[in-house]
Amino acid sequence: MSSKNKKNPQKPSQEGPSNPTPPPGEQPTQPKANKPIIVDIHTHMYPPSYIDLLQSRTTIPLLRSFPGHPSPRLVLLPSELPLLSHPSPSHPPGRPLTESYTSLDAKIAFMDKHSISISVLSLANPWLDFFSTSPDTTTTTTTTSPDTINAAAIKINTEFELMCQTHPNRLYFFAVLPLHPTTTTNLTNLTEIVSSLTTSTFPHCRGIILGTNGLGLGLDDPALDPLFHLLQDLALPIFLHPHYGLPNQVFGPRAERGEYGHVLALALGFPMETAVAVGRMYLSGVFDRFPRLKIILAHGGGALPVLAGRVESCLRCDGFLYKMEKEGKGGRMERSMGEVLRSQVFLDAVVYSEVGLRAAIGAGGEGGVGRLMFGTDHPFFPPLGEGEGEGEGEGEGEGQWGSVVVNREAVDGVLGEGSEEAGMVLGGNAIRILNLREEEGGEES
Repeated sequence: MSSKNKKNPQKPSQEGPSNPTPPPGEQPTQPKANKPIIVDIHTHMYPPSYIDLLQSRTTIPLLRSFPGHPSPRLVLLPSELPLLSHPSPSHPPGRPLTESYTSLDAKIAFMDKHSISISVLSLANPWLDFFSTSPDTTTTTTTTSPDTINAAAIKINTEFELMCQTHPNRLYFFAVLPLHPTTTTNLTNLTEIVSSLTTSTFPHCRGIILGTNGLGLGLDDPALDPLFHLLQDLALPIFLHPHYGLPNQVFGPRAERGEYGHVLALALGFPMETAVAVGRMYLSGVFDRFPRLKIILAHGGGALPVLAGRVESCLRCDGFLYKMEKEGKGGRMERSMGEVLRSQVFLDAVVYSEVGLRAAIGAGGEGGVGRLMFGTDHPFFPPLGEGEGEGEGEGEGEGQWGSVVVNREAVDGVLGEGSEEAGMVLGGNAIRILNLREEEGGEES
């Protein structure tokens, strides 16, 4: 990678990750008087090249049309796989691919409707994981090629950067990475792609989005250490997001038949997946080896805020790990899980309740309010149109999205509407932590 376009990355502060110095002329975004600035750090899109990838596939993740349903449907979750062979005529698997998933105009309209000043876009799950975890046997020779996945990641990141340039001051993004089993033998390309995110080629990049799969063996895989080292040195935070949930059999045969919709997989499977992933990183020593690595956990950290103490208790009482420590073979963490949460982990506020928000704040200790950032999870969880059930055009109605309203009410209920602390969670923290800047030329109207 040529060095002439590189910017000088700032070192991360004690308060959180910094981003490389923005282009000249940018100034910190300031909220308008008497109106809190709202920053949405958890908001997804599928750019055109990604839709093309899904359309070319015959196994999940894919796009499939079903008789009686005018819109093709996104079939993404492992729990939906059994339903593909025998889809219900009235409730086929997946969700309609509406413009909310693909249209930048629809994203801006959503922001305007809900008074969201800034959004940090990210590719929705399952990102590019399927190149390594569920290859389409009809196109294996092309889809699993390292060159192909590298090109896909660069194309997607470029599409997001162009979206951000279309709406200055309002849009930033988390980049997607081309993780693949062959990445371990092709680290030069990965290094170049990650390093490019801190140059003038991608001035609106504010970190990377990562699933829990890594290179196929989870985030405690030692093969990921070079990536974590690089992200730490470049001060690029990880936005960690679940996708795989729990095995289908955990939810039982009725769930496998689709009787419970997506509720168990999303409401319970996703939070546990996040907690397990971070637990594995913790026990394998990732946070000790990379103490400046910063991670933002989706959905308020999943189940982790309420289970962190249980992890510490089990660690103290585990005979095997105690023996390993006595023999000098590891088994001891340099810091408690709570200390890691208070120093390296940030959470979004996509929790849908005051109880969940209090737990998320508590996980960060005395400074917990300063480690929490607002999010909506748009375009998932849309308002359902009258007479449409889960059906076509979901999310295209005139109503406000519950993911915005309920999470905003939780922030106001716990911290006080109009309070300084509420303003921090709604926008101030994200501006500081992600180094969001107003570009020269003033705020877009």
